[in-house]
Amino acid sequence: MGEGHGGGARAGGSRKLSGSPAAPVAIVGGGLAGIAAAVALGEAGYATTLYEARPRLGGATYSFERDGLVVDNGQHVFLRCCTAYRGLLDRIGGAGRVCLQDRFDMRVLTPAGRSGRLRRSALPGPFHLMPALATYSLLRPADRLRAVRASLALARLDPGDPALDRTDLGSWLAAHGQRDSARRALWELFAVAALNVGIDEAALGPAVKVFRTALLGRADAGDIGIPAAPLGDLHGTAAQAAIRRCGGEVRLSAKVTAIEPGPAVVVDGIRIAASAVIVAIPHERAARLVPLDAAPDRDRWSGLDASPIVNVHAVYDRPVTDVPFAAVVDSPVQWVFDKTRVAGLGRGQYLAVSVSAAGRWIDMPAEKIQAEFVPELQRLFPSRARLTDFFVTRERRATFRQGPGSGALRPAAATRWPCLYLAGAWTDTGWPDTMEGAVRSGLHAARLAGRHLRQEAARTTEPAPAAPEAMPGQLT
Repeated sequence: MGEGHGGGARAGGSRKLSGSPAAPVAIVGGGLAGIAAAVALGEAGYATTLYEARPRLGGATYSFERDGLVVDNGQHVFLRCCTAYRGLLDRIGGAGRVCLQDRFDMRVLTPAGRSGRLRRSALPGPFHLMPALATYSLLRPADRLRAVRASLALARLDPGDPALDRTDLGSWLAAHGQRDSARRALWELFAVAALNVGIDEAALGPAVKVFRTALLGRADAGDIGIPAAPLGDLHGTAAQAAIRRCGGEVRLSAKVTAIEPGPAVVVDGIRIAASAVIVAIPHERAARLVPLDAAPDRDRWSGLDASPIVNVHAVYDRPVTDVPFAAVVDSPVQWVFDKTRVAGLGRGQYLAVSVSAAGRWIDMPAEKIQAEFVPELQRLFPSRARLTDFFVTRERRATFRQGPGSGALRPAAATRWPCLYLAGAWTDTGWPDTMEGAVRSGLHAARLAGRHLRQEAARTTEPAPAAPEAMPGQLT
C-alpha cells in the first residue's frame, strides 16, 4: 500500500470575525456531511455550532472497544478520485493516517482456491485496466473480451441522464453480453460494494458514475485507500479538534427536536437562535425535523428507503493470511480486510468481512452467521489457527436504497427557507451514497449558507467573511 494524501490541518484555524452574524450557523448532525460543513464555514470565518445527538462525531463511521481491541463498526474505503473526502482529511489532520495505493491492485479470491488479480497498467484512462481484464483468470477468454466491450460502452454513458435512473444495471449488463459468471466475478465486486444493493436492483445511473469515475476515467482514479487508524480517531476526535481550532463549537449528546422560523433550533427543549441552519442527518430523520413549509416534498424522501450492511469480525490466535485486503467471489464473504494493526491486536490476526446488500443477514442471529462465515474463511485461508473471538456489527440503514427511480427522489440542498439547507449523501450530490458524497454535500450546503449570510450582510452594509467556495482545494 502506498502513502496517504499529503498535508495536514491548517495551522491557526479561523475565528469569528467582528462583522460576522451574532448567531452562529447551526449544523444538525455530526457525520461526515456535518463535519465538512462545520470545517468549511469555520475556515471561512463563520461561527458555527454543531449539534450531535450521540456522544461522538463520525455518524456511520465510528469505533468502539471490545476486550482491549479498538473495533471499527465497519470497513470504509475510499479511492484516489474521492477528492473532497481526501481534502477533508487534509483539513482535520488525518491525511497521514490513511494508506493509499500507488497503483490500483486488487486480489480476488475464491473458496475453491482459484484467484485473480486486477491491476492497472501504465496506459492512460480508460485503457489502463484493459490489460488486466484481458488476462483476468477468473473469466473465460470470451467473457474477458465481452467485459472489455461492455466497459467501453459503459464509459460512453452519461450518469446524469434521467433515463439511466429508471433502468437497472443488471438489465444493461445482460443486454451487453455479460453472463452470470462475469457478473459474479467482475461487475458485482465493484457495484455491490459501492451501491450497497444487488446489481439487478441497482439503478444504472449511479452505477455508471462509479465505473466511469473510479475505473474508466483517469488512470489513477481507482487507487484504493484504507484507514490506518481507528475511524473514531480519524473522523471523530480529529474532526472535533479541527472544528474547535476554527472557532466552532461542538455539542455532543445534544438532540435537536425542532427547527423554527428566525431561524432557530430547539435543543433539548431550549430555543437557540441561528444565522442559518444546515440539517445533516439521515433522510428519514431529516423528513421529521425539517418544517413542512420549508420542504413540502419531504414525505417523498421516505421513498429512498434504506439498505443494510453487516460486518463480520473474526479474531484468530495466529496469522492466517498476509493479504491486507481482498475481494471474494462465489462466497458470502464479499470483501475481507486485515484489521490486526489498526485494532491494536498484539498477537494473532483480526479479519473483518464487509457484506453489502445484507438483507439476508441483517436479522440473522450471530451464532448462525458464525456457522456460515467461519467455514468460508477457513476455505479461503486454510490454517490450523484457533478462533478466539467472533462478533457481528450491523448497520440496518447504512445507505439509502440506490435502486431505479431513487435519483429522482433525492432533494436539492436548498429548501424554501433561504436560511435552511440539507446535507447528507442522500441529497442530490451526483454521487452515490458514499463518504465522498457525504463530504461533497456538506461543502455544498456550507457554500449556500455562506452566500446567504453574505447577502444578509450586504443588506445591512456589514462586512462578511469570505465565501466558503473561495477556500483552496474545495470542489463543487
